[in-house]
Amino acid sequence: MHPPGAETVLVRHGDVNTKSNAVKRYMEGLLVENLEALLEERAIPGTVERRWNRPLVHTSEDAVRDATAAATDTFGVVSASPALTVGTEKERILDALAETARACYDGGAFAVDARRADKTLPYESEELAREGGTAIWEAVEDEFEPEVDLDDPDLTFGVEVREDLAFIYLETVPGPGGLPLGSQESVIALVSGGIDSPVAAYEMMRRGAPIVPAYVDLGDYGGIDHEARAMETVRILSEYAPNFDMQVYRIPGGEAVDLLVREMEQGRMLSLRRFFYRAAEKLAERIDANGIVTGEAAGQKSSQTVRNLGVTSRATRLPIHRPLLTWDKQDIVATAREIGTFTDSTIDAGCNRVTPDRVETNARLEPLLAAEPDDLLERAEDAATNAVLVEP
Repeated sequence: MHPPGAETVLVRHGDVNTKSNAVKRYMEGLLVENLEALLEERAIPGTVERRWNRPLVHTSEDAVRDATAAATDTFGVVSASPALTVGTEKERILDALAETARACYDGGAFAVDARRADKTLPYESEELAREGGTAIWEAVEDEFEPEVDLDDPDLTFGVEVREDLAFIYLETVPGPGGLPLGSQESVIALVSGGIDSPVAAYEMMRRGAPIVPAYVDLGDYGGIDHEARAMETVRILSEYAPNFDMQVYRIPGGEAVDLLVREMEQGRMLSLRRFFYRAAEKLAERIDANGIVTGEAAGQKSSQTVRNLGVTSRATRLPIHRPLLTWDKQDIVATAREIGTFTDSTIDAGCNRVTPDRVETNARLEPLLAAEPDDLLERAEDAATNAVLVEP
């Protein structure tokens, strides 16, 4: 719901505000560029005005809902509100609140949340909220008996007064938060057809790091639609970053899996993960990426015990980023549903067919190295060298 005549989206960022002025200016520029790209990709009419602390999307009332949705899909945005803009004169603000109340307030308790960024204005926030409440009350009292509840209102009238404009709004839509995409260096994102890896990739994007998706083709062990599911999740992630390249590197891994199944029993899954990490490291060297991101969570699987994560991580010199390390599975699933990457977890994702009868939960590096094929990591490097780009 928005006030009648709302043609502006008020955009708020969070972590960007903690930076120095120079860094903040740079990050705000990235945020604006990314938001512009989303508007263009979704064919939403509007222009983005870069303002200190509060970027604005200028659009039409018909498109203000869609523009708000685009803003709240932009990494770095904490929240956004479809808003009516008026001058900073108190009477104009009170008139706008009254008009908004007549159009949008039809009962229940209300409150006014007024904030004044410009301290030179001839009124204070508390004064504006109090008089705004009176204006709203008087606008509707002939229709019904209004109520005021400052703690738990049914409807909140928001007022934010900046240097030259005041914004009237009725809702604050949450965004992803984090940092603008492109403010950090790129990382290799190991993606599969499962639930976890796309959520982890999204979380790295949310912290500003562009992802380079990499899919390890498991050959005959890939399972039903394994690659298709992985590509679909990348396609969905690309919708959040239309101005970034989201082609996928397909790394051939079928021969390595065959070798591990033939020659290893206990520890096989750990060696497979070591293969993944070394291949990702080689690919990162090839394209100048700066880390690896996976969907691993401590203790979620036998290969993901804390000890096993320590053992497998030593296959690479690059940092392995695990945004989901402490997440519960239900939280991962909830986020996957929210961002649109959720897929049915009962479909065979491939790796289950590689899992031996007896799993290793407490590995030591030396015995694992003794058991795995001597040239496994060299095979991983060769596979990364032969990786090819495919469209998601």
